[in-house]
Amino acid sequence: MSEHKEGEIDVLEYEHGNLQSGTNWWGAFVIGLAGTILVTGAAPAFLTVFGASYIPFITFFTLTGVVLCLLLAELSAMMPGRTGGSPSYAYPAYKDRWPRLAEHINGMTAWMYWVGWMPVAPLNMILASFYITHLFGLDATSGITPINTFIPYWTLAITAVGLLLLSIPAYMGIRFGTSMATILAVLSMIPLTFLSIGFVFNPDAANWNEIAGFPHLDGSSFWSDINGYPAWVMYVAYAFPLLWTVIAYEAAACYIGECHNPGRDAKIAMTLEGGYGVFVYTMLPISFVVVLGGAALSDPSLVDPKTMFVTFASNIFPGVAGVVMEWTMAIMLIIALVLSALNSLMGCSRSLYQMSLDGQFPRIYQHLNKHYVPDFAMLTNIVASLAIAFMGGAIEIYSFSNVGYLGSFVPVLIGYYLLRNDRPNVKRPFKLPEYFKYISLALAALYFFVWLVGGIIYSYIGGQAIYYFLGVIAVFAYLPLYRYRQREDRRLGTAVPSKA
Repeated sequence: MSEHKEGEIDVLEYEHGNLQSGTNWWGAFVIGLAGTILVTGAAPAFLTVFGASYIPFITFFTLTGVVLCLLLAELSAMMPGRTGGSPSYAYPAYKDRWPRLAEHINGMTAWMYWVGWMPVAPLNMILASFYITHLFGLDATSGITPINTFIPYWTLAITAVGLLLLSIPAYMGIRFGTSMATILAVLSMIPLTFLSIGFVFNPDAANWNEIAGFPHLDGSSFWSDINGYPAWVMYVAYAFPLLWTVIAYEAAACYIGECHNPGRDAKIAMTLEGGYGVFVYTMLPISFVVVLGGAALSDPSLVDPKTMFVTFASNIFPGVAGVVMEWTMAIMLIIALVLSALNSLMGCSRSLYQMSLDGQFPRIYQHLNKHYVPDFAMLTNIVASLAIAFMGGAIEIYSFSNVGYLGSFVPVLIGYYLLRNDRPNVKRPFKLPEYFKYISLALAALYFFVWLVGGIIYSYIGGQAIYYFLGVIAVFAYLPLYRYRQREDRRLGTAVPSKA
């Protein structure tokens, strides 16, 4: 552990990426909106289980995501050379205290993050396919059941074509990707913002008694049993998939290392991302509950979770205008989902790239194309995403990928404490108050509890045990890949990561 005297300048040493500085806070913000857009898959799934009681539930966990964004803003600004988002900040925190352990923490954290973010691309293309088949009346009755979830052929086809098309802007680099993401982001923010305050446009459609006391779908109180389980058990269990979505706007941190002025841009991008995330994730369920009502949300014949957003828009603007609104909202939501898929392809490829630079992943993942994009990592994302598409629906993919995603933040949050405690004199362009290091530890404990206890309970309550354990298998797939890198280093006679 390094020791530094009061006022002494401290320099943090770590492996730097070689990506292009081709964006600013706006680029990081708009591409990071992909995390906020995940509400399109989360809100229908949870509202049809919890009703109004979902509102305080999601508000609390969304606020933890804001804290996470602030912590990552400090870390990303002090380590602008790191890429790949939150997991890349773990290694510098541990390497002074436990150098041998640090590399495994780094490799496992980055790999778990990849397992968490990679499935976002196929998930959002699957969600987009629901709206496309709904609008155009495509046959959704013919398909396959690869595990235990029915998947229409049209869903597979739309997902595959979408992923292949999105690989083009992802391959072209951060500048091209940001330009496309800006267009998609503006079109995405319109429907999300509109839906979050939809009741304003038709006050007569809102019944505010629906949220009085935040009851369940059947009208029972917040702490009443849900589906035969104690309320607290359900809240702990469903916090597991919920956190997969409500902290995902931290994705903006993946691009801070590619900003022109990371010290300034980190603070702006991460603060805006957290603020907009809280707005959407808290106001949207309120809007849905007061307009649709608990009775409709509990009746699949009245509200189809797959097309709930379109149903909501039609309730706000009934009649002929409602038909136009239905198409408008569906098209904008499809665009939003495409943006989220693009971010997944771009962001988590950088995690594999940084892992390789640090020495825990095969060297081929260090390769950059002429646009300074880790192209082999990108190709891996495309292939893996096509495979994930066969899992079927949002809840299944949540269960699988969150085994990696939520768990990846625990070492990072502990690492924040270590850096503040052990390396207080490192330059921090954006610095939070000192007590945030204790908040970081508390957040690490909360996320670990939900990851372990909530994940296990949810995998059985939600009938997703097979997907949960597939996620566990995917996490441990890191070990043979790490061993392969070790053999590479021995063959080349060096353990120092290549800068190629």
